[in-house]
Amino acid sequence: MNLESKIEAILFFKGEPISREKLASILKVSKEEIRDALESLRINLENRGIVLQENGTEIMLGTHPEMSAIVENLQKEELNKELSKASLETLSIILYKNGANRAEIDYIRGVNSSFTLRSLSVRGLIEKSIDEKDARRYIYKPSFDLLSFMGVKSVEELPEYNETKSSIEISAQNLMDLSSNENGSSN
Repeated sequence: MNLESKIEAILFFKGEPISREKLASILKVSKEEIRDALESLRINLENRGIVLQENGTEIMLGTHPEMSAIVENLQKEELNKELSKASLETLSIILYKNGANRAEIDYIRGVNSSFTLRSLSVRGLIEKSIDEKDARRYIYKPSFDLLSFMGVKSVEELPEYNETKSSIEISAQNLMDLSSNENGSSN
């Protein structure tokens, strides 16, 4: 596989912006090689439904502007559908932790949650902001629209909030402890 294909796969998998520096680090190549491969990818995507989007030093895949009508129709259809089990699990974690990063959500659920997070974000149910502890990652929080829809002013008003939050945190800690014990014992 060439570098351009590897970058495309990473951008597709991540489903969120990633910096050129991070790409260079992941692929163990120079920033110049990343720049050249991104330019090649940009050219190869010119007549396709996907484009490279840039915001400063961050890059991600997005839909071509000419596809906006199709995407908008799909989005409207998606917004009117019921939430999937994966969406409900993810939303519950975000609500009861009152904000979580993707790694925490993935760890608790045991699967990659990128597409689920994107779907919830598109529906306006969650918002993402840069993590104050680590500017390289995002924290997903319940949106005001979600809280309003649920008829609560804050997450603390959710049913059995304190008990559920404690249970999620204990479960996550137990999983991390188990994982670190397994990793430690395999050495």
